[in-house]
Amino acid sequence: MYWKDLYKLRLSLVTQVMYMRKNTVVVMLITVAIVIIATYSILQIYYGGSKEPLTSATQTPTPTTTTSISIQLQGVVLQGAGATFVYPQLSEWAKKFQERYGIQINYQSVGSGAGQSMFFQKVVDFGCSDPPLSRDTWLKYNGSVLQVPWLFGPVVVVYNIPEIPKDAVLRLDAIAIAKIYKGEIRYWNNEYIKSLNPDIAHLLPNKEIVAVYRSDSSGTTELFTTFLYKASNGVWTKDLVGKSVSWPVEATGRGVGGKGNEGVTQNVMQIPYSIGYVEWSYAIKNNLSIAAIKNAAGNFVIPTRETLEEALKNARIPTSPIDDFSGIVDSVIYATGEKSYPILGPTHIILWRRYDDSKKAEALKLFLKWVAEEGYNHIVEGYVAPPQSVKELLIKAANEIMSQ
Repeated sequence: MYWKDLYKLRLSLVTQVMYMRKNTVVVMLITVAIVIIATYSILQIYYGGSKEPLTSATQTPTPTTTTSISIQLQGVVLQGAGATFVYPQLSEWAKKFQERYGIQINYQSVGSGAGQSMFFQKVVDFGCSDPPLSRDTWLKYNGSVLQVPWLFGPVVVVYNIPEIPKDAVLRLDAIAIAKIYKGEIRYWNNEYIKSLNPDIAHLLPNKEIVAVYRSDSSGTTELFTTFLYKASNGVWTKDLVGKSVSWPVEATGRGVGGKGNEGVTQNVMQIPYSIGYVEWSYAIKNNLSIAAIKNAAGNFVIPTRETLEEALKNARIPTSPIDDFSGIVDSVIYATGEKSYPILGPTHIILWRRYDDSKKAEALKLFLKWVAEEGYNHIVEGYVAPPQSVKELLIKAANEIMSQ
């Protein structure tokens, strides 16, 4: 009887221990569940009920709106045409923009005049022109067209004189250049040119000068002839200013036309004793000799970041993309300043405020904002980024664009 009672007692104790362990496990599970629920509730309150996954500290979140818009716009093709001046930079932007958003930009480098015509005929989605719209054109389309001087660069005078070594620099002023393009200065060893170049006068050859000019309607030509008119003390007259002019030197048989900056560049490279004018990046890329030009302060300067930024301080830039920009060219060409490079000009992008194609409208808005916020980090040699006010103009222009 004693052993039976002892056995019952042991069995009772084991049962109680097992029951206590079971209760302990249940309590622990309940406690864990309460902690999980409480933690989830706190997180819900802290993150405003968001159901999106949390972003780790090493990730950069992409705005949902931008991402969804850019996905919708992949495959869109934007068509543009105009100034050859901007072509090297726009090509670089187009490549990087397509890599980022999958939106293609096709640009025809046909000259400012043709670009404006194609834009107003709605052959392309946007135009580019070195000079802005004339006041008459702006008045005609006032309220329906946007323009922004989104890039600045110098027009340089280039030459091919084999006798002058690369480490020497030819000096020219507006009077000498004007007389060359009028056919009044015939030889490189002309006394006036020699007086500007005392250090290399003995190197100037008795060779006829071949003056190369743009054969197409060109904003670069308008910038160049505006400089000649402003700085030559009346030698170059107002009737010889514009995108396309009748070059007096042509009548002498010593003038040669070239289409686009590309054509002028090739002619100067191939024709000994020639002179021409091109956008700076073309001269850099093709290793052309660049003349130092006399500025308004009487100093001979070549284009550098410093001399361009000095000239750019004078720019009169409107505050709205809807405004008249026709005064901007005059403000930066032959500008005051000891170091100012005298033939600096803008190149403008021209857009409609309303587009029939909503996807193209959104793609253009995205492109303008991308240029303002990122594109200027990728400036091609030969250009200078505009001031902050222009970046703000691009954003304003983007916000003005609507679809029908």
